[in-house]
Amino acid sequence: MTEPDWGLLALTPLVVTLVLAFVTRSAVLSMLTGVFVGTLMAGAAPGSGMSDLFQSSLGNEGFIWICLIVMLIGILFEQFRRAGVLAALPHRFAGAARSKRSSQFTAWGLGALIVDDYFNPLMAGAMARPLTDANRVSREKLAFLLDATTATVCILFPFTAWGAYMASLILAQGGPVSDVDAALTVFIQSIPWNFYPIFMLAFALLVALEVIPDFGPMRSAERRARDTGALLRPGARPLRDEAEAADDAVIAQARLGVELGMPVSIVIAIAAGGLVATGSVLIVEAFGAAVVWMFGVAIARRRIASATEGAVIIEKGVQDVVPALLVVALAYALNAVASQLGVGDAIVALFGAGLNPGWLVPLTFLVTAAIAFATGTSWGAFAMMMPVALPAAYVLDGGEVGTFALQAIAAVAGGGIFGDNASPVSDTTVLASVGAGSDHMDHVITQLPYAIVVAALTFVAYLLV
Repeated sequence: MTEPDWGLLALTPLVVTLVLAFVTRSAVLSMLTGVFVGTLMAGAAPGSGMSDLFQSSLGNEGFIWICLIVMLIGILFEQFRRAGVLAALPHRFAGAARSKRSSQFTAWGLGALIVDDYFNPLMAGAMARPLTDANRVSREKLAFLLDATTATVCILFPFTAWGAYMASLILAQGGPVSDVDAALTVFIQSIPWNFYPIFMLAFALLVALEVIPDFGPMRSAERRARDTGALLRPGARPLRDEAEAADDAVIAQARLGVELGMPVSIVIAIAAGGLVATGSVLIVEAFGAAVVWMFGVAIARRRIASATEGAVIIEKGVQDVVPALLVVALAYALNAVASQLGVGDAIVALFGAGLNPGWLVPLTFLVTAAIAFATGTSWGAFAMMMPVALPAAYVLDGGEVGTFALQAIAAVAGGGIFGDNASPVSDTTVLASVGAGSDHMDHVITQLPYAIVVAALTFVAYLLV
């Protein structure tokens, strides 16, 4: 039996998800409904269809890998809480971030320095959150600063898995590029044309420094935090449970060097060492080693007297991140059903006919952004659009790697990053909510106007060049 061609109606599950998200502010309800609608459109019975969908979308290495990372982060945060280091951090370093502006700049700086899309929001969030909380920065604002410096930094730094992946896609198109080294060189040459991440980093910095005033839903969130001290919207459900306040005795006993500095150093050392030695950031191994270190310190300081107490810490840490794991699982399922319905092909077909050469680059950015937003995966959008945009650019360049080709590569890269910044089903968007301790849909709703503004500036820039 031939599957129906839904065309743009394939976007229905995502549209349903977004509408419900804005109305209910519930990520789980909205995404679950979107998955249910997509399952019905795919022609499956509700029960068995959703069962098959979850088995196929969640029974893979990528989802299990993210689950391990998030669970280890939850355990590590619980260890930090019991050691009192998160409560002690703003007390010890109040001078380094004594104002709202300086704490926001610290969050932006940490995000810009950590070059990994999963490691970045989790570690930068853990380090910046006590400082921004102390200065009444809303969790939505912190989530934006983390998200704006995650994939944006990765795509501008070519010597990572992102650069290798983009180089492989360039090489796969053939033409004037015949080997991996040449493909990586071409990708590096395209980076100055990659306006969206460059503009987003600059935009986020200006927002952090309060040069650009907050607007839209973010303005309301910041006013709430400033006037009432409520870092979260009443009724919000952060993707991490709020830790109980540590008393003065616990704060006084906290050893930031041993119980924060060392685990952070362990994570960075293993991640950086893995990148150099294997070409992959060993995130699971890095956070696992940090957890083991913290257990060793807790045993040495006699805060853990039995295996049962250690198990309680693990259980509480995992329990705190269950909401995040549920959102990640639903994001994977929604991505899978969107792919089954042919969302990407429908968007490409909409924009692909009768293309004027002058519109190649602007529309490449726009279509890639739409695909990445709809599917929640920048890498998938890269893979779908590079075979469309780059061969056409080679033709316009006379068979050489010219300005059209470099701009087309950059437009594909930047469009995918827009999806990472804006899509509610993007894993990096979810992890930014986890790192900030923010309600996920509050993060999406407050960040979306900012991402759209930067995308509009990018689109205009490509028209001008």
